[in-house]
Amino acid sequence: MIRIQQLKLPVNHTEQQLLQKIAKTLRIQPGDILDFQIRKQSIDARKKREVSYVYTVDARVEKESAVLRRAKSRQVCLAADVPYQFQVKGEKALPHPPVIVGSGPAGLFCAYLLAEHGYCPVILERGKAVEERLQDVERFWQENQLDVRSNVQFGEGGAGTFSDGKLNTLVKDVKGRNRKVLEIFIRHGAPASIAWQNKPHIGTDILKDVIADMRRQIQEWGGTYLFETCMTGLDLDGGRLSAVTCVRKGGKNPGDVQGCKLKGGKNPGDVQGSKPEGCQEGYGFQLEAEVAVLAIGHSARDTFEMLLEKGFEMEAKSFAVGLRVEHPQAMVDEAQYGSEAAALLPAASYKLTANLENGRSVYSFCMCPGGFVVNASSEEGRVAVNGMSYSKREGANANSAIIVSVTPEDFGDASPLSGVMFQRRLEEAAYRLGDGCVPQQLFGDFEKGIQSEGYGTFGLGEGNARFSSAIKGRHAFAPLHRLFPKEITESFLQGMHLFANHIPGFDHPDVILSGVESRTSSPVRIPRGEDFECSQKGVYPCGEGAGYAGGIMSAAMDGMKVAEAIAAKYKRIGRPK
Repeated sequence: MIRIQQLKLPVNHTEQQLLQKIAKTLRIQPGDILDFQIRKQSIDARKKREVSYVYTVDARVEKESAVLRRAKSRQVCLAADVPYQFQVKGEKALPHPPVIVGSGPAGLFCAYLLAEHGYCPVILERGKAVEERLQDVERFWQENQLDVRSNVQFGEGGAGTFSDGKLNTLVKDVKGRNRKVLEIFIRHGAPASIAWQNKPHIGTDILKDVIADMRRQIQEWGGTYLFETCMTGLDLDGGRLSAVTCVRKGGKNPGDVQGCKLKGGKNPGDVQGSKPEGCQEGYGFQLEAEVAVLAIGHSARDTFEMLLEKGFEMEAKSFAVGLRVEHPQAMVDEAQYGSEAAALLPAASYKLTANLENGRSVYSFCMCPGGFVVNASSEEGRVAVNGMSYSKREGANANSAIIVSVTPEDFGDASPLSGVMFQRRLEEAAYRLGDGCVPQQLFGDFEKGIQSEGYGTFGLGEGNARFSSAIKGRHAFAPLHRLFPKEITESFLQGMHLFANHIPGFDHPDVILSGVESRTSSPVRIPRGEDFECSQKGVYPCGEGAGYAGGIMSAAMDGMKVAEAIAAKYKRIGRPK
């Protein structure tokens, strides 16, 4: 295949025009092109009067060498992609299936590869399967009754299930993991376009079905899911894992778990180990295991506490906190594309960042075009928000988190869990401000230090027209200006005004703020070695919760790396598929 880069066409071009552009660049006739595939599509909007699509395309032609010589262009070269390869080189016997704790992107892709190659993993998920989880989340948004086991943070698919489903990442991976993740998503129902879009996304409405289909495939390959099952402890024998302690909701006996042995018999009764919030009642048991993957997610605070009690090495890490901001999507479209091209292009996104003189960074995070702000709380008496989009991104509002960097120096003590405590204090304050609902305030009132009484017009119309919040979950106007320490508030304000230099109107007084955005990344890192194990052998910290990822794609790729490390050390249990 011949790769052609930097093919620029107007936004209203046809497929025939793209074909002609390819042929012209290769100096051949369109009929000489046997086939072509789009490898990448992006939008060049630097000149608003000449907004263009820019393509990288692979073309199949006869007499490839001759065509390459004739083209004589820096745009043209041989395609040289490296296909992803999963290698099983392990020589050590694995008496029991590996246990994967958590079914977010890291745990899901780790389980997928291990199941495909004959390792029959057991997946523990404290929440519910995605179909039931969806009902619990919708009920919470409508009735404000939180299920601490099943919510936006916990359940099959992890926190990414109720997000924009963004699949772009800054991780540079030369082994083809990035493309493999996209291929697996497409195989299970994601749009084929995610393979070539510059900023691919799936959307919550499609992602939930993709995740369920991946689960069914894992089960067909010999994997076992235990939903509503919370890891509450790890047994270590001489610094090496020997068993995983669990509590399963509702007294459900898991029986024989696909080759695993229940330590101490089928009903060990009240097993040892701490019992996290929401897991106090249930059937206690222990799975014998030599390998456990901790893909626990960034909100498994009770699990962090248990691991610290068990002597696991942990450290507090920097992250960021802030507020969700809502603007009219039409305003963002015009600022990014110009008025003429905006009607022809998908909902625009943005990425904004500023480094302040006080040493802090302010930046946009998890931008959701045409999306919704969502109540993403997972603990009683605390409120946290996130953003979410459906696949078509048809909503009237754009939202993103505008967040300010915080470091362990801000947390108040030297404990590895000091960042967790910092998050909790902010979420408790947000809960009090909103009286249990998501607290909101208009940006102009936030800056003046007065409580908002209603939404503004944002200049969208006259009379009673209002720019209202697109939010999932109950909400109330509150004095959000009281939420943060002074320096964080000042940094947020400074960032909003600086970003208005890039997107006019970004700091409009009627911008809607919602709080608190506190779960931007894990506040904890669990150190691991080059073999991906931590100091307790057999335990593999993985993904965002362990401090090694920051989004769906990077978490999925980290799960793949851990699966590769396990396969490099241990033999298969069953037959590869």
